[in-house]
Amino acid sequence: MPRFDRSMTVVDFPLPCLISRPNFPAAFSKRNGDPAMLSIFGRPLSGDTSKLCDGRSRRDFLRAGALTVGGLTLPQLLHAEQAAGIRNSKKAVIMIYMCGAPGHQDMYDLKMDAPSEIRGSFKPIPTNVPGIEICEHMPRLAGIMDKCIPLRSMHGSPDGAHDSFICYTGRTVRNQPAGGWPSVGSVASKMLGPRNDAVPPFVGLSPNAGHPPYGSPGHPGFLGVANSAFRPSGPAKDDMKLQGIDTSRLDNRKALLTSIDGIRRDIDASGTLQGMDTLTQQAFDILTSTSLADALDISKEPASVIERYGKGDPKNFGDGAPRNLEHFLMARRLVEAGCRVVTLNFGRWDFHSNNFSGMKDTHLPQFDQGLSALIEDLHNKGMADDVAVVAWGEFGRTPRINKDAGRDHWPQVGGGLLAGGGFRSGQVIGATDRLGAEIADRPVHFSEVIAMLYRHLGINPEVASLSDLTGRPQYLLGNTTPMPELV
Repeated sequence: MPRFDRSMTVVDFPLPCLISRPNFPAAFSKRNGDPAMLSIFGRPLSGDTSKLCDGRSRRDFLRAGALTVGGLTLPQLLHAEQAAGIRNSKKAVIMIYMCGAPGHQDMYDLKMDAPSEIRGSFKPIPTNVPGIEICEHMPRLAGIMDKCIPLRSMHGSPDGAHDSFICYTGRTVRNQPAGGWPSVGSVASKMLGPRNDAVPPFVGLSPNAGHPPYGSPGHPGFLGVANSAFRPSGPAKDDMKLQGIDTSRLDNRKALLTSIDGIRRDIDASGTLQGMDTLTQQAFDILTSTSLADALDISKEPASVIERYGKGDPKNFGDGAPRNLEHFLMARRLVEAGCRVVTLNFGRWDFHSNNFSGMKDTHLPQFDQGLSALIEDLHNKGMADDVAVVAWGEFGRTPRINKDAGRDHWPQVGGGLLAGGGFRSGQVIGATDRLGAEIADRPVHFSEVIAMLYRHLGINPEVASLSDLTGRPQYLLGNTTPMPELV
């Protein structure tokens, strides 16, 4: 597929008549104030061969290149739609954001040969893959390591500031285009759309947190509110069902809303009103179907499955997120129902003090149970190749333990875990030095993992582009390529 070309290109398509694609963004093109559409001109079926069925001359043409659909040229769009029936694909991503950044050397990369002030109190245990060891407080993950991929050399956070942004986008907050970089979920929403109209393509299981980035499900950036995460937390869950209103009354209310709303969406340069239209339609789709409400109702699962996942703690941990193990099960049910990307925020791993008691008593056992249950469940249900899972925080922790028995911020290197996606599992990627302070082998940037997630979803990150708020095309990840070790 060719790279995006900003030059104006004339393309001759010998098609029989005008073809319009009314579902494309209104910003695509306008003619005499009419709603936007993509038009392809060619021969009429019969009659005057000098005119087309809308009265245009055969000398009219489609300009593809500078005029784009969401930043995609027409050949790219057609290729993307045809590739593996992508809009109906079951490929999905579940991302667990570990708020505050856990210590890599206390989970997947223990340094038993380091001095005690670096090593800490945790011990490694063998896994079911010979040669791979992880922390003793994650025995369930150790038992399914053949289905996992520990990442020991993550990097990319420029300054060690707490922000979920790099986990969701693969980019830093610096030098953003107009509107800001969109998250993986928002890109999937924009480029792939919903698999099921009654189930949002992007769902964030992320209650608000005292530190706002800890509560973020991933922002839509320049893709706008229509591609933001649907967040079914709190009272919103009860609003997903019709409460004493039948569908005919709902249709009447929808018609009334449409008649009252006389605002011209095409004069809204920010795209906010158009985005609200999309969200309103999505709300009606949800209300007239039980698909989303059913997906969020984990009571429909067998008791043994619910028990395997566990409950955890639904309350926020400090200014972080809950340790809600039911969210892991909910995430699996959501992708099964048709979600393309589900993000969930787990805990608060910013242990500047009491690192070892905090991780042992409040975080590692719950994380081990929830994540291992999710990975096993995906395999048991035959979904492991279709659903990619990643769990990580925004950076690592200092090698040296501080005076308060904690570890501080360390952007030089961190860690993470991948599973599913049809990836080649049972391997470790990357390595650090004897102290866990610097990368010794195979640096892995956040953007490389994000690129692999895009590839898994069916989006080619090396080719696909989207337009920012100025209309300028932006590649999803620049020159970043997916990770060859995973194929």
